[in-house]
Amino acid sequence: MLHCPRNIVRTVTYSGIFLATGIASALAADPTGDWRVADGVANIRVAECNGSMWGVVAWEKTPGGHDKNNPDASKQSRPTLGMPILLNMKKKPGADEWEGQVYNAKDGQTYSSTIKPASPDQLEIQGCVLGFLCGGETWTRVAGPIPSSPANSMAKGTTKGSPKAAAAAPPKTTGAANPAADQKTATAARPNDPVGDICLIPDIARFAH
Repeated sequence: MLHCPRNIVRTVTYSGIFLATGIASALAADPTGDWRVADGVANIRVAECNGSMWGVVAWEKTPGGHDKNNPDASKQSRPTLGMPILLNMKKKPGADEWEGQVYNAKDGQTYSSTIKPASPDQLEIQGCVLGFLCGGETWTRVAGPIPSSPANSMAKGTTKGSPKAAAAAPPKTTGAANPAADQKTATAARPNDPVGDICLIPDIARFAH
């Protein structure tokens, strides 16, 4: 029978605990994925587009909504499905928290906002008007984290195929041979998905490229 010294067993046990804790922390700090809003009327898909977090409506409990309260009359007929909600959110230095803006389709207004993963399955969002009248809610995860999109990870001012662009593009996370295959793999867990890669949505792509 094989015997292990107690100090070796203790070291292996502690290492396993620290590793598990590190993995849990990494998952808790990932705000990407699909999230159900507090009142259950929509899912918001959050993804990283060129270093910023963006979120769009990816599912509606009542299909066919339009942005009828937008103060811009030209946008009042746009569908709410695929509409950007979390706007250009930047990570706060030294914190698992992102700051930017949130668009509230209920009143057509945009507010300062922060998002912060409270756990792997909960995302806290808070919005404030001019730094006061703050309110928030907790969203619940309904689909896992989203890999970075190789098709949309180029730095601003680069062109596909240039040395600078090649340096800016991160490694493919799925091991696919091309960006189209990467995207297909990344969204395979979302069958009949009408939204897809949110970094390709025109309202986001013009900021994220």
